[in-house]
Amino acid sequence: MGQLTQPVENRRKELIDRLVMMGVFKHGGKHLFELSLKELEYKYRRVKSTSHPHNQMGSIRWVGKKADV
Repeated sequence: MGQLTQPVENRRKELIDRLVMMGVFKHGGKHLFELSLKELEYKYRRVKSTSHPHNQMGSIRWVGKKADV
């Protein structure tokens, strides 16, 4: 794959982490860590566009807000 710059490596790791949280571990028979940044970006956009925003990531929760009773 060659020597990648630190920002590219950081972005790859971020996308891999997000895809794993969404339940994606492979793409086209390859493990995510084998994919290029371009392939990871493509896969992430595809998965994100086809999944419901609350599916495996959990529901939206209000934090630090207490109800007045």
